[in-house]
Amino acid sequence: MLVIDVHTHMLNRSWFDLLREHGGPHYTAGKTREGGDCIMYDGASFLSPQPGHYDYALRIKDMNAAYVDMAIVSLTCPNVFFGDAAISTKAAVTVNDDMAAAQTAYPDRIRWMASIPWEYPNEAVEELHRAHKLGAVGVMVLANINGRSLTEPAFEPIWAAIDALGLPVLVHPTSPPGAAMMDLINHNMTGSVGFMFDTSLAIGRMIFDGFFERFSKLKIIASHGGGALPYIVGRLDRCYDMVAARRTKTSHLPSEYLRQVYFDSVVYRQDALQLCLDVAGSDNLLYGSDYPHSIGDMRGCLSRVDSLSGDVVRKVRGSNAQRIFGI
Repeated sequence: MLVIDVHTHMLNRSWFDLLREHGGPHYTAGKTREGGDCIMYDGASFLSPQPGHYDYALRIKDMNAAYVDMAIVSLTCPNVFFGDAAISTKAAVTVNDDMAAAQTAYPDRIRWMASIPWEYPNEAVEELHRAHKLGAVGVMVLANINGRSLTEPAFEPIWAAIDALGLPVLVHPTSPPGAAMMDLINHNMTGSVGFMFDTSLAIGRMIFDGFFERFSKLKIIASHGGGALPYIVGRLDRCYDMVAARRTKTSHLPSEYLRQVYFDSVVYRQDALQLCLDVAGSDNLLYGSDYPHSIGDMRGCLSRVDSLSGDVVRKVRGSNAQRIFGI
């Protein structure tokens, strides 16, 4: 059975250099306690690049060892959301070109999702179409764009262009707004707790804003098993039923919209993966690993997928991804 990893990341040195030079004052490059590179947001570390982030040959070697057939690679946070229009677009171009070249070098193993400069909608739509022509099979966006909500009217032209192309979108968390105020620096809780909050808020806002009714072709992938969404779906439905303000732009229960959202398998407990399956359904669960982050787990995530029952395993391993990405 084909195994396709839909949540797995690559960087490149040109992107890192642009971030180091133009990311301030919020984004800064620093060092970990072990002496490696790290990226910080308002002083809170949230990304420590690993060798596999830059080395496609190493990636393929590690994929072979874990029995993963194909990786749909994407950039991670802070993506290209720094600098002015020229810098953000340059960052997107260098990353997209690099990933397109990797697909050419490894045509049976690599596909990729485009990064686009969302803060500048005209440039974003232009780069979206350029990347699609280069072979991008999806788009990556962060759960907030420098504190701005994905449902802002300013971003509607971008969503409309993605919807017209029918491309899946990986919604990936970043540092949530107010990270410093929430004391996420202490114990470095951005990745462990802040990320889960960021994704849950973004997708929850889409649901209550009527987003899935406006963009009927969109395929949204909620990173890390949907954050907290599978756990709080009952609460979302209860609030919808009992609070009229929740029903101003939607016509269905939140749980029904979550059946339209795709969840990845980047969870670290079998019962958590089963909960994702119960909420999303067998057609909307996808294998992901978060490789090569330090907490990435190609083998473990696949083992938990393989522990599901019956035909679900085939779907989650790869056939669901084949269908939605057109592979």
